[in-house]
Order: sequence, then structure tokens, then C-alpha cells
Amino acid sequence: MPVNVTIFEDNAKFLDALSLLIEGTEELNLTGAYESTEDLLEKIAAANPDLVLMDIGILPISGIEATKKILRVYPGVKILIETVFDDDNAIFAAICAGASGYILKDNLAGNLLPFIREINEGGAPMSPAIASKILRLFRDHFPAGELKETYNLSKREKEILRCLVDGMSYKMIASACDISFETVKTYIKRIYEKLHVASMTEAVVKALRENLV
Repeated sequence: MPVNVTIFEDNAKFLDALSLLIEGTEELNLTGAYESTEDLLEKIAAANPDLVLMDIGILPISGIEATKKILRVYPGVKILIETVFDDDNAIFAAICAGASGYILKDNLAGNLLPFIREINEGGAPMSPAIASKILRLFRDHFPAGELKETYNLSKREKEILRCLVDGMSYKMIASACDISFETVKTYIKRIYEKLHVASMTEAVVKALRENLV
């Protein structure tokens, strides 16, 4: 079944180019293409996307604030932030807002479909220029402290949580741990329940903040 994709991009030419790319990709279905975030939730309701491509600098609601608003109402939607900048503060804000990935625009043309596939497999794709900054950013914001709570995580659950912190997708975790994709999903669901979190981002932040791995 094709992935429903909605775009929010304030550059009209780039919006047109992305729209053509998505419409020409069999695995994707374009359900909306917008130059502003005005009436954001109404647009999301009409488009019913599985995934949103979100320009970080769009107006009147910024891409980061739009991400927060969408996920509060539609927590199952995946959001891929796209930008021309690799600013540390913007990266950190986007990930903490719940974005599933952060992509530089010059990487999108040849990598959009692999990025979307990775998100659907539980990964969090990043442009090469971005990926190396993520762990440093989280560790700078959440320096390791004393371990106060173990949350009764098993050895295997800690191993899989470590993989999430390292940015591995479900498929990569399955290969690294020599278990099935479905078993990975079961472990991650159990980890979320024990940590009292609802997303990969929350799990990674909690793991780093509380020195769980």
C-alpha cells in the first residue's frame, strides 16, 4: 500500500519539484502540498498523511512548532524535517519536538524513498552532515549522571535501547541482535512501557538523561 505523503514547503519551485518526485514514485501517494502552515490541523485532517515533509522555516507556524501541533493531535503521523541549514539548535529542537528525521534539502532528491522506507521500518534517517552531531547534541544537553532507576530493563532490552540511542532502525537492530523484525518490535514496545514513553525520541532522551545505557 502506498505511503500517503503531505508536503509543507514555502519555496514554490521546490514544492513543485517534490510534488513531481512523489507523484512519480509508485510507493508514494501525494495527498497534499502546501506553501504555508496556516490552518495547519485542518490541512492535516483533509490530507490524512502517513508522513509529512516539513520545511523548518515555513510560516506562519514554524516547522518545529507545526511538528509539535501535529503530533499532539495525530501521534501516529511521521514527520521528516527538511531544511537548508544544519544548525545545532534547530536539529536538537526538531528531534525533541518528535520529528522522525532531519534532512538537508540537497540530500532529498536521490534519497527520499530510502528515507521514507527507513522511517517505516522504525528508523530515524539523517543526512550524513547531520547524523554525526546527534549523539553529541544529546550528551551535551543531557550529561550522564548517576543511575537512579533501572526500570527493570533486562539485559536484552538494554542492548536494544543502546541500539536505538545509536540511531539504528528496527531492521538494523534485528540484524545486529540476530532476532526477527517482529521480535524487535515486541522488545521496543516493552521498553516503551517500562520507561513510560510513547516514542523513540522520548526513549533516547530518557536513556541519555538518566544514563540507562
